[in-house]
Amino acid sequence: MTAKVIDGKAFAAKVRAEVAAHVARLQEENGLTPGLAVVLVGEDPASQVYVRNKHASTIEVGMASFEHRLPAETSEATLLSLIDQLNADPKVHGILVQLPLPGHLNSELVINRIDPAKDVDGFHISNVGLLGTGQKSMVPCTPLGCLMMLRDHHGKLAGLNAVVVGRSNIVGKPMAQLLLGDSCTVTIAHSRTKDLAEVCRRADILVAAVGRPEMITGDMVRPGATVIDVGINRIERDGKAKLVGDVHYESAAAVAGAITPVPGGVGPMTIACLLANTLTACCRANGLAEPKGLTA
Repeated sequence: MTAKVIDGKAFAAKVRAEVAAHVARLQEENGLTPGLAVVLVGEDPASQVYVRNKHASTIEVGMASFEHRLPAETSEATLLSLIDQLNADPKVHGILVQLPLPGHLNSELVINRIDPAKDVDGFHISNVGLLGTGQKSMVPCTPLGCLMMLRDHHGKLAGLNAVVVGRSNIVGKPMAQLLLGDSCTVTIAHSRTKDLAEVCRRADILVAAVGRPEMITGDMVRPGATVIDVGINRIERDGKAKLVGDVHYESAAAVAGAITPVPGGVGPMTIACLLANTLTACCRANGLAEPKGLTA
């Protein structure tokens, strides 16, 4: 068996096109332009790349992009004051504070200062609670992207056995909640799970989000299962740097029914879903119908 490759790059392009079409209609029919504000504190190289990509993608779909770059020594009071200003700005529908923050800043305090309705990362404690109780919320972008791809591949997910390997607040836990919301039978596993391989082999849907390079191997995959690899790990192999996922791709692809590659799988969906969340936030703020197919 050779697994079908779930092309996240192509799927993300489709999502961005749908977002752009919705944005154009909002502008034409309602005079509204969704706005995304991104706050970057410090000069972390990876964060700078992420922010640059988010800005370009925001402009590409016709949204307004508001960038705020602050020096690394910015005080907590200054950062919180900026968030308060963005919360009050009607042109801003989504607010994202790029993580990680410099060590002197309290990330939880900063994230929870964002208006939950503008929290397009879905990290605010109110959104976490709403998601956990099955209510309307802003959903973290990476799990939302995974859910979109799973729905596209399977159609309905009800009744399928899903195993999520990883229990982070950013991916593992919200991914499990989303799968429960689609009536899967869900198991959360992790590095300390007893007989992890056997637990994984029960899965119709296996989501790897544990942050360990190639931890999930082909012998841990049920024949025909759908494997979603959230991991992005940089390793050295044969003297060269290489990006790999949390899944050993070659061995898993030989067993699985479908699999996401790394790179080019889940990664591109994260920014696409950030744009979708900003569009959703704009529609909700103005009492308009939410875009179909772009929410959980």
